[in-house]
Amino acid sequence: TRCSRPRIRSGGRSLNLCAFPKSGFRAESTKAIPGLSFSPPAWRRALTTRQADGPAAPCPASKAAPATPKAPAASAAAQALFRSPEAERIKAEIVTTGKKLWHRQFVDGNGGNISYRIGPNEVLCTPTLCSKYDLTPELICMVDLEGNQIAGSAARTSEIFLHLQIYKTVPEAKGVVHCHPPHATAYAIAGRVPPSGIVPEFDVFVGAVALTPYETPGTQRFAETVIPYVKNYNTVLLGNHGIVCWADTVTHAEWYAEVLETYCWTLTIAAGQLGVPVGRIPAAKT
Repeated sequence: TRCSRPRIRSGGRSLNLCAFPKSGFRAESTKAIPGLSFSPPAWRRALTTRQADGPAAPCPASKAAPATPKAPAASAAAQALFRSPEAERIKAEIVTTGKKLWHRQFVDGNGGNISYRIGPNEVLCTPTLCSKYDLTPELICMVDLEGNQIAGSAARTSEIFLHLQIYKTVPEAKGVVHCHPPHATAYAIAGRVPPSGIVPEFDVFVGAVALTPYETPGTQRFAETVIPYVKNYNTVLLGNHGIVCWADTVTHAEWYAEVLETYCWTLTIAAGQLGVPVGRIPAAKT
């Protein structure tokens, strides 16, 4: 008989419950999936957390990272900037961008992070351990250029040093988006960069991209891998990890991520599914 069990959206993906036994995810079922160790209750929660139109589960409350001691006047100035109308507008933009990343499946779990340089030494950023779907303006943090948290009740992202290195290396950078879009990340783990001269939109908005060597995410050495590239590239593939984009706004940085992912996806279809050589734009028309 035809299965009538519903499909549930989880992490932006549609899951077919017909593929699983009605009594739940039995322990013996996990033997065929190496490394899968969560319990049936956790599995059920994972399926039901992301209903298509259901309420968002709040990010876990977390204690903010300790701030570097500041003079009272400086601390007051930081708090005033953090609560300014400009900051509130940017927080809303970061939240919108985070939800776009989640809906486009550019992030999963609590992955990805977003930041904006709002002052000479102040950067707004997303918190750690929070799905980008669940972001709210109240969860946005503020750090200085050394990574010390100076405002916000949630702890800053652990990968903030990558963002800060870009701001230090490229003074004109204002917004940074780091995420893990599948097709672009596939190029990163294969150690390849997508060729240019095939789709004009990619060449105009992103152009050539660079590829960094792998370093452990969240470390200073990881952040420093982008130094040789970000002055000349607005989009960088992070070896065995994901991508990072910078622009004059958070929204524009997210656009670069969209353009790159769509381009890599298109190349994958052309080369893998159509199985034909990819045509290039004539040199005289580039």
